[in-house]
Order: sequence, then C-alpha cells, then structure tokens
Amino acid sequence: MRHLPEREQDPNLLVGMDTSDDGGVYQLTDDLALVQSVDYFTPIVDDPYMFGQIAAANALSDIYAMGGKPTTVLNIVAFPIKELPDELLAGMMKGSSDKVYEAGATIVGGHSIDDQEPKFGLAATGIVHPGKVWANKGAKPGDLLVLTKPLGVGILTTGIKREAVSSQQEQAVTEVMAQLNKTAAETLSKYHPHAVTDVTGFGLLGHSFEMADASHVSMVFQTSRVPILDGARELAEKGIIPGGSKANASYLNSRIERDREVPEIMQQILCDAITSGGLLVSLEKEEAEQYVQDMHEKGATNTSIIGYVTERGSHELFLK
Repeated sequence: MRHLPEREQDPNLLVGMDTSDDGGVYQLTDDLALVQSVDYFTPIVDDPYMFGQIAAANALSDIYAMGGKPTTVLNIVAFPIKELPDELLAGMMKGSSDKVYEAGATIVGGHSIDDQEPKFGLAATGIVHPGKVWANKGAKPGDLLVLTKPLGVGILTTGIKREAVSSQQEQAVTEVMAQLNKTAAETLSKYHPHAVTDVTGFGLLGHSFEMADASHVSMVFQTSRVPILDGARELAEKGIIPGGSKANASYLNSRIERDREVPEIMQQILCDAITSGGLLVSLEKEEAEQYVQDMHEKGATNTSIIGYVTERGSHELFLK
C-alpha cells in the first residue's frame, strides 16, 4: 500500500487504511454510513457446503467487528469448471447462501472466473450509524480484553490436512469457523466498547498488536484464561503449525515480552492464523464482566476475559 500515491482525505471516509482496521466506513448521511469489506480464500475443509458457510461467516465478521449490520453481499468465485463437478460449486454457494440468510443479508450478485485452484469468498456491505462505529483504536488503560471464540483454528485445520485430528475435533473446529459473530456483535451493541477487532489471519497477538499500536497502549494477556480448542496445543507441540502462524510469530517477536513461566508454544498458539475467529473487545471492567455473563447466558460459553490494557510499556504485548 505504501506505493499508492497520497490523496486528499475524503471527509466522509470515517475509517480507511490508516490503522489496518477490519473494514472501510463511508458516511452517506448524518444517520447512515456504509461498512465494506472483502475476503476470500482456498478451501480449508473437504465439505463444500461447510466451506461455503465458513467463507461467508469469515467475510461477514468484518462487518460485525465494525459495529455494522450486514445488508448485501457479492460472491467471489474462482473454480476449475472443466475439472471439478458442478455439484462442488453448488455446495459452496448453498452453504454461503444459508449463512448470509442467517445473518439477515441479501446476495445481490457476484463474479466468477475459471481458475485451476478453487477460491471462494464475499464482498460484504453493511450499515451503521456514523456515531456508533467500532474501530480497532481507542483501547484505554484499565480496560479488560474479551475474546468471544477459542483459538487454535489454524493449527487444527492444518491437522485435518495431515489426518492428525479426531472426528470430534474436526467437527468442533468446523462449527467454530462457521459460527457468525452476530450474537457477539448484537450483544456488544448494548455496551460501550472502546476498541473492537476480529481475530483472523494475523492471529490474536497480531490483531492485538494492531489495536495496541493504534491506541498507543500495551496489552497484558493472562494466557491461562485464553480459550483454546481441544487438541490444538498437542498438535502445536508436535510441530503441526501452519506457515502463516509461524510468520506471525516471527514478525511479532520483537513486540512481545513473555514471562518465564509462559512456554514458547503458548506464544505460537496465540499467533495462530485463524479463519473466521471471534471478536476481541476492549471494555471498561464492569461492562466487560457483564458482557461475558450475557454471552454465557446466550450459550457462548467460550467468551472469556483474557487480559487487560495498560499504559504503553517497553513492548506492546506482554504474556503472563
């Protein structure tokens, strides 16, 4: 992006590229702004229907992370139409359609190309009041950090490819990826979050670094409180870690200070590259505790307080 020419900032652009946020926000009227994002990737599970659901949930997550309500989507498809049966493509589209319907949004079209490697995703648009936009900056010292989904998705999906996970573990990680962040976002709308992002390809610590850097604070993670999918730690200890997760850990290493009691493998797990992860929220203490209670009452029992925000220290991220 550094090669793009500098342009005069449009005053209606409320959130752009400056802080690596989850989506762009463009104000249309005093009461209405558009939230826009796009995401697509190659299949991470064998079931085309589930892949479609996961791809849709992942793309829609960016809208929820900005405080928006998903309204319309465009499908983005690359598929080797002469080499793979139409039923696979139909399954992907059906899975996506069902998830978009669950979100209350509408598919309005899309674009496809003939490609050797299947890829699928969505360009998603939502709406939000300009005064109620959530961004990944604004976290304040004293805030608590809440995570709404467990970590380990990238490690487990790599384990699936290597036939190293149980059927129960495969089902669990697939369900986590296909779960919308709708309940998390709608429940959060009753509160006053200072900063919000979703945890995806840059991992928990990567997206936390972006939040800490944009907010000019540091973040302390109580690693024993971080929810982790069953089997993820065991796989990581065997070296079954995706390349993207390793790249995250390498990039962030100078930004992290780790207590001696925290093993390096935990840092690797916290850097895991995730597909369709949960929301990471920075909230005032009482609101954070109440938000977690509300989420548990709605069945989202993995929602956890995983750390807190401090004044900027020697590192942006501390693991204890």
